[in-house]
Formats: sequence, structure tokens, C-alpha cells
Amino acid sequence: MADIIVRAAAHDDADAIRALTREAYSKWIAVSGREPLPMKADYALAVTRHRFDLLFIDGELAALIETSPENDALLVVNLAVRPAHQRQGYGTRLLRLVEDRARQQHLKALRLFTNKLFTANIQYYQALGYGITREEELNGGIAVHLSKPL
Repeated sequence: MADIIVRAAAHDDADAIRALTREAYSKWIAVSGREPLPMKADYALAVTRHRFDLLFIDGELAALIETSPENDALLVVNLAVRPAHQRQGYGTRLLRLVEDRARQQHLKALRLFTNKLFTANIQYYQALGYGITREEELNGGIAVHLSKPL
């Protein structure tokens, strides 16, 4: 049985966050023709502005979720799972963690967005109860915004 630990990120986790995010999102470069926004983020800055929850399996960073308060909701800025650990429920586990946190803070919804070309992501979020609220041009593509009422 694997030893699983979830903890909040510290500033010295920025390099590991960047590495995991780049690895997790690299498969989308061929789909969109460019690096997705999370691959370009400044994580040294992001860890000072947003909350990151890191999921470790046997001491290895396997998944992360980055959140930021947004009016009456919690914005999921980034959800990334190392490819070797995808499709094992770790992303869902982190989403449920932040849903519970948002409920405790009396927030009304979780919000997130993804590239319209990333249809597997859209289907995944819809299966978890997220609905599409709008689409917009972003970074040379179309961002699909989704929300889940709490």
C-alpha cells in the first residue's frame, strides 16, 4: 500500500511544481500547437499568491492543485497529475479536497477553465458535476469556463 500525503506547498516547492506541471501538460502541446498556460507560469511567484495542495506518493510529488479565491467562488487555477499517476483518482481526490475547503469557507462554487481542444478534460469535469458557463478567446485559443455549484 502506497504512503499518500497531501500538504500545502511552501516556497521551496516551486521547482518541483514547475517540473510536475510541465510533465503533466506536455501531452497537450501536440493538440494545441503551443505550450498550455500552466507550463509558462512563474511558480516562484504563484506559490506566494495562490494555495497549492501537493499530493505525494511514497515521497514523490504525484499531483497538485492550485487555487485562488475569486469573489464568491474558489478558482482552480491548475490541476496537474504526473502521467504515471493519471487515471488513478488523484485529481478527483484533490478536487474534492478543495470543494470541501470551499464549502467550509461558505463559497458558492468552484470555477475553472480549460482549452476547448482538451475535450478529455472537459468530459472529466462534466462527469464530476461541472457545467460549462461560457467560452472566450484566450492565448490564441478558446477557453471553456466551467463551474460547479456547492
